[in-house]
Amino acid sequence: MKVAIYVIVAIVASLALLVGIMALIGSTLPRTHDVRRSIFLHKSPEDVYAVVRDFAAAPKWCSDLKEVEVEPSQGGPVYFREIGKNDTVNYELVEDVPAQRMVTRIRDTDLGYGGTWTYTFVPENGGTRLSIREDGEVSNVLFRFMLRYVFGTTATLDTYLHSLAKHFGEDATPA
Repeated sequence: MKVAIYVIVAIVASLALLVGIMALIGSTLPRTHDVRRSIFLHKSPEDVYAVVRDFAAAPKWCSDLKEVEVEPSQGGPVYFREIGKNDTVNYELVEDVPAQRMVTRIRDTDLGYGGTWTYTFVPENGGTRLSIREDGEVSNVLFRFMLRYVFGTTATLDTYLHSLAKHFGEDATPA
């Protein structure tokens, strides 16, 4: 019985030490980041923009989303809520220039992360170069560690862009 208690105490102590080390390393990492990814699609900027801008339809093609709720707007800001596999995030459309540029911002302040995505739709070789710049801030030191060493700073962008390319029947690798 004593051996089992010692093993349990050792496991709990090891996990606490591991979390402490992760938090310490995370606290030394930058709070903000700026990453960019892009893909080329054989569609017009208008076609690509129309799919990206239709937030409510995104779960049909974006593998990370279960549902998107768009709040009714009477000429005011556009708000929408993405319900994903692991969390729910509230957004605001802060800039919208059809088929050219769009900016979304996370409205939640208690997630441990936040920021904006800036989408640019540039005509290129009869198609569109879609670029997304993420200007993010990660206040939670454990999230910073995980973002840097486990998930990678471009994982969400890559999944989104790969899903979009697949929706168009293309196999584009984000770069």
